[in-house]
Amino acid sequence: MADANFNLSRRSVIAGTAVAGAGLVAVAVKAAHSPSRPPAAAVRPLTPTSAAMPVAFLMDDGITMIDFAGPWEVFQDAWDGNNPRFSLFTVASTSDEIQTTGNILAGSGADMKMSGLKFRPDYTFDNAPQPKVIVIGAQAHGANPAKLDWIRRAAANADVVMSVCTGAFVLASTGLLDGLSATTHHDSYDRFAEQFPKVKLMRGTRFVDNGKFITAGGLTSGIDTALHVVNRYLGSANTEQVAYYMEYRGNEWRNA
Repeated sequence: MADANFNLSRRSVIAGTAVAGAGLVAVAVKAAHSPSRPPAAAVRPLTPTSAAMPVAFLMDDGITMIDFAGPWEVFQDAWDGNNPRFSLFTVASTSDEIQTTGNILAGSGADMKMSGLKFRPDYTFDNAPQPKVIVIGAQAHGANPAKLDWIRRAAANADVVMSVCTGAFVLASTGLLDGLSATTHHDSYDRFAEQFPKVKLMRGTRFVDNGKFITAGGLTSGIDTALHVVNRYLGSANTEQVAYYMEYRGNEWRNA
């Protein structure tokens, strides 16, 4: 379903455990809890618009469920009185049915086949509205030229482009992260550093905010990162309300 560079979800954890044993898992967990944060000078408040701000979720086959569902819930739950503050939509290379990660059918590693949630994107690259925020989760076909071109074009007029997990590989492939700091899932640190030497890899951090470009670590890190974006737009009081409504108790969104 997905190519070797961008086919993620829980495959690498499963394969890594089977091949390397508990020792490598322990090393990965230790690395994930060794914070190394970049300077926060680039972080600044964002100016909200009076209308609901459009958030584009870049989708493809094999997208990891929580990478988009976590941030989706955060932006969906940000309201001002009776009015939603964000308007959410999905965009992909096709309007045909695609699917998320899900049940493992066969194979392992990059050859793993899954049967996940099936859906149809709202827009294609040809007709998607201009977003204020772009969310890129771990997904297949990360090196698709049309996908990378859409990211570059949409990023030019977006306030924030955020990746989650190995969605950082997709974003870095555009060249937009060159010269900046970034992070990704801890299982992919070495591969990311080797593949993108112009990007400064930050290990063990929940997310890295460069101002416009924000990269989150694996999986649940996208929730903290989305809350962080809401905080930049709407302030801590509103963001606290979102987290409270979600019954989310993590505090990492407060950190840059």
